Amino acid sequence: MSFVEILKVVVLGIVEGFTEWLPISSTGHMILVDEIIHLDVSEAYREVFMVVIQLGAILAVLVLYFHKLNPFSNRKSEAQKRGTLRLWAKIIVACIPAAVVGLPLDNFMNKLLNGYVVSAMLIIYGVFFILLEKRNQNARFPIDRVTQISFQTAAIIGCFQVLALIPGTSRSGATILGAMLIGCSRGAAAEFSFFLGIPVMFGASLLKIVKFFIEGGAFKGYEVFYLLLGMVIAFAVSVYSIKFLMGYIRRHDFKFFGYYRIILGLIVLSYFGISALAS
Repeated sequence: MSFVEILKVVVLGIVEGFTEWLPISSTGHMILVDEIIHLDVSEAYREVFMVVIQLGAILAVLVLYFHKLNPFSNRKSEAQKRGTLRLWAKIIVACIPAAVVGLPLDNFMNKLLNGYVVSAMLIIYGVFFILLEKRNQNARFPIDRVTQISFQTAAIIGCFQVLALIPGTSRSGATILGAMLIGCSRGAAAEFSFFLGIPVMFGASLLKIVKFFIEGGAFKGYEVFYLLLGMVIAFAVSVYSIKFLMGYIRRHDFKFFGYYRIILGLIVLSYFGISALAS
């Protein structure tokens, strides 16, 4: 363990915290940043780190929305408690498609984790966001709040979340895009996307850790420290990132993120293309 490696972990934690909740692909950013600074660990540990660090980000959602997601709050009426339980049921329904498709395809999707796939998905979904927002100019959304999302709508959004299994798509990007396509407002789409991340990220992290140990892996002391430090940084930055996004979309649409994705996709494509030629 060295000071330089700790700085690398801090940088990766900051990148994860900023990009996990914005529809710009945390995977794309993490791959590019890791290629540049290259955390000096084994490949097996790197795969675990890149996924498990997301737990810090998801804790930010639990803290910021604790009252809204807590069905046992003394500050809620019985009707509000039942409404919260229904919200959790909708979250679970929306996560079923990703679990059913994602578990069998986990190893295959890992093979797609390269710069070319990531850049293509960044660009394609960037174009989708721009086209969707142009279509939605001055549109009125029938679903303005998360509580208005039905079980059927939640299931459809869950099907869009399956697309996020492809690296570079962005889990939040796919779910926000899907939710807006079927009538959710920007705020409702973003908020429901945050909530969907809770079981998805916990499940993905658990799967990675279990596979790591099954395949004979073991954490060294400094590797545990790296994980914890990365999670703490990701948590702190995620709190700001979530607040920023919710404030931003009250006044703006998602076109900026679409253009950003396209530019980043071209940068990623150029970087890996030049690296391939150089090798």
